[in-house]
Amino acid sequence: MRVGIIGAGLAGLTTAYHLSEKHEVVVFERESEPGGLLSSYRTERYPIERFYHHFFSGDSATLNLIRELGLQQQVVWLSGSTGSYLHGRMYPMTTPLEILRYPHLSLTEKVRLALFTRQASRMDSALLDDITARDFILHELGEGIYQSFFAPLLRSKFGANADRVSAAWLISRVAIRSDRGISGERLGYLRGGFSVLIEALVREAAGRGCTIHTGTPVTAVQQIDQKSGGGWEVNGEQFDQVIGTVAPQVLTQIGISGVPSIPYQGAACLTLALPRDVTDGIYWVNISDPAPYGAVVSHTNFAPLDWYGEHIVYLASYFSGEPDPDIGEKMLSDFCTKFSVQPDEVLWTRLAIDRQAGPLYLTGYKKLLSDPSADGLSLAGMFSPENYPERSIEGSVRAALRVVEGIRNRE
Repeated sequence: MRVGIIGAGLAGLTTAYHLSEKHEVVVFERESEPGGLLSSYRTERYPIERFYHHFFSGDSATLNLIRELGLQQQVVWLSGSTGSYLHGRMYPMTTPLEILRYPHLSLTEKVRLALFTRQASRMDSALLDDITARDFILHELGEGIYQSFFAPLLRSKFGANADRVSAAWLISRVAIRSDRGISGERLGYLRGGFSVLIEALVREAAGRGCTIHTGTPVTAVQQIDQKSGGGWEVNGEQFDQVIGTVAPQVLTQIGISGVPSIPYQGAACLTLALPRDVTDGIYWVNISDPAPYGAVVSHTNFAPLDWYGEHIVYLASYFSGEPDPDIGEKMLSDFCTKFSVQPDEVLWTRLAIDRQAGPLYLTGYKKLLSDPSADGLSLAGMFSPENYPERSIEGSVRAALRVVEGIRNRE
């Protein structure tokens, strides 16, 4: 069978890796390099992801894929510390003692928050799909906890759409990130970064005969009438099976009908290098004060500094529509002011913008999930059910495996 895959992100490459063992597989990727949101910059000394990533200890499909590719020795488990920047000051909020010292919550509010966090994993998130996270937290925990703790998280992930996000997403987020020790959240990463995983998938798929066309956007997809033999045409090439892994809007634009109408948002991520740490050893700092970014992610307060020889920081911003044309300059200027960084201390910067970076988990999202009805068409991506109600590396791997299993069952 001849299989065409649209998109060489994690879902597309995982699908290609498995199917190319028995089928002729062709992958189409519009960017110059494979990897999608898991792709990396190449500095003179090391690769670094364009967008920050990690995985979790319970991500069994991801860990199985890593082992199958022979990369298990590259896995490292690291601690992710957290903090909040409010009223011009940074507060560490990783350990119980640090949270107890946080001055913008009362002791009663801190106890209620702790109990709520412990209960999150037992809540049925699907029942909360039609309730906004804002309304749910205000009802359950009150204004103080919402404004001091949850509102910055929602703004950092969804920007202007923060008040429209469903409680299902928030509860899933809290539950999945509950694997905490005294030093912080336990998160998985790879020595050499996720470029190691992407390169292994490309290498193994190519070794099985898969063809990956980079710099090749798909401009037209058409289903072939059964009287003419059936199947699909992608950019004029004929395939028995087509797998779409890119955003639903893109799939619709190139001619695929019946794709679920799921809203997406864009992301702008400024990566920069510094000669020193400016977040006091904290990995993830949510920014509660007004800023053109929602979080400061100090990668080298997570991954070991000696892998890089310089401090790596991400500034993350989400948007709908088009980004501010000066977003990179505005993020850097604000960051330097807030964290007392002189412009000549910035060793280098890179700005990544993806206009379809991920789904917007607004209320009613679950009702939008559906499978395509066309024969020979499968979907696997961040909009797939495996990524509800929170997208993750694990969700994309599981979406790919579902499609692979479905095709194998029809053989």
